[in-house]
Amino acid sequence: MRMPLAPIAALVLAGLPAFAQDSGTPAAEVPATEAPSAAATDLPMGEPVAPDGNAVGTPYVKARHGDWDIRCVRTESGRDPCQLFQLLRDGDGNPVVEFSVFPLTPPQGQAVAGGAVITPLETLLTEQVTIAVDGGGARRYPFTFCTETGCFARIGFSADDIARFKRGRAATVTIVPVVAPDRRITVSASLTGFTAGYDALSEIVKELATSAGE
Repeated sequence: MRMPLAPIAALVLAGLPAFAQDSGTPAAEVPATEAPSAAATDLPMGEPVAPDGNAVGTPYVKARHGDWDIRCVRTESGRDPCQLFQLLRDGDGNPVVEFSVFPLTPPQGQAVAGGAVITPLETLLTEQVTIAVDGGGARRYPFTFCTETGCFARIGFSADDIARFKRGRAATVTIVPVVAPDRRITVSASLTGFTAGYDALSEIVKELATSAGE
């Protein structure tokens, strides 16, 4: 006879084997003072499974240059799009802004590079986002859209903008929180490694453009 699955599941959850190991006696007839068998107590507890780092859509860091990462996303074709990326934190070490820059091949009008600033959902969108390099030449950019991840400002950078990033020591990104519209939150992006990272990324973008045209 086969024992129904529901009673078997109940016995396993109760820590008892479905049948006694030695005599075939149903578990219900085993005295309550008997210790559960090893088969019942040594239940597998599982082990953590690392995410598949090669799965399509998985981000990865291709290279690091100073305080900047060249971060890419895996694709089926192997021509993975990449960007120069830095996570900006406040004075307490809390992540506040994601900042990315990438060359445009070919340029789009005056924009030789694109970029994105991602801020928390509690950002006051009407105040936009302001970026300055070494305290001067501040420019303000509108937000494009918001998702569950945060609010996105898509940005175009001119050749002069990129030159300022390469010459500069730090860029500041300023936003305004919804709960305190009279307050400004400013976080700093180190420009250490920006030149090397941008130039390396430019070569990657050129190679991708060439391979796509084959």
